[in-house]
Amino acid sequence: MSNLAIANIHRIVVRGTNWVGDAVMTVPALRELRRLFPDAHITLATRGWAEGLFADADFIDDIQVHEGTGLRSVVYQVRMWQRRQFDLAVLFPNSLEAALVAALSRVPVRTGYATEGRQRLLTHPLQLPEWRSSRHEIYYYLNIVEQLAGPRYQTAQPDGSLVVGEARKAEARALLERQGIKGNRPLVALCPGSINSRAKRWPAERYAEVADRFVSELDADVVLIGSDAELDVSSAVSAAMRQQAIVLTGKTNLTQLVGVLSVVDLLVTNDTGPAHIASALNRPTLVIFGPTNPLTTRPFSDSGQIMRVPPDCAPCMLRDCPIDHRCMTAITPDAVFRQSLNMLGVASSEATGKLKLA
Repeated sequence: MSNLAIANIHRIVVRGTNWVGDAVMTVPALRELRRLFPDAHITLATRGWAEGLFADADFIDDIQVHEGTGLRSVVYQVRMWQRRQFDLAVLFPNSLEAALVAALSRVPVRTGYATEGRQRLLTHPLQLPEWRSSRHEIYYYLNIVEQLAGPRYQTAQPDGSLVVGEARKAEARALLERQGIKGNRPLVALCPGSINSRAKRWPAERYAEVADRFVSELDADVVLIGSDAELDVSSAVSAAMRQQAIVLTGKTNLTQLVGVLSVVDLLVTNDTGPAHIASALNRPTLVIFGPTNPLTTRPFSDSGQIMRVPPDCAPCMLRDCPIDHRCMTAITPDAVFRQSLNMLGVASSEATGKLKLA
């Protein structure tokens, strides 16, 4: 696009992604879009849960929520987009539906990747980058914005951080206090589930063993988190524990979960949405990787670390392991606990032999 075209764009709609982790990985692209169009009004068109992620974001101006699927959802979105008279549509998802909504809404400039036969629906179609499987996913979304600016545009250092205001943190602490967590001990969150892949789940009994050690050796409060769909996994962890954990799984919406993650001392998790949220909030985050590719989906933050013992078959990207789940069973509870202590800055007292925060 020419500089003149950029100067004439005043209202931008960004079609957001459909998964929580992916939404967090679009943050650097959204920030870059704001830098490229500092005076434009930027609307994020996305699912209702995303309000919990972007409530305190300063790089978008508002959120337009759409729910459902199929023809009814398309018609609703087209009507909403037409009312707003957008000048530019930036499409992060690769779906045909996203491009169809933009085209039917007659947004003059429509850009995204030319996937699923939607090239003719885009005014600025982009080819899939050859490096997609070898670079972090944030660059996949960031590339769309960079292509808008042209080859001479200097991209800023990618910033994937999220901010939670003090009011939301206070609400999170109040929520935890109602569950019996007073805030005078280390707070460790565990996310033992994953919505879209059973293969990504480290065994529940191993989470239970690590959780017990946090309670008995570190005198920590342990809270289990996740969505309704992951309650069975959290229940299995809780049942296998000798100590007591607080089960918040299925009891919080995303807004509340983001608040809770903003005040934890550590999150131990599978490769799933909360991993990206907590690390973006600059909270120490240990992600247990098995079948997925850490080159593309590891936390994009210095506060995030990974635990991985890959066999020859990893990363396979399968949702269910057809053999013995060796990529996950090779990771021991002791290794996860020791790495967690390092991330917490925990030292052993020579006098008592007990663990304490350094």
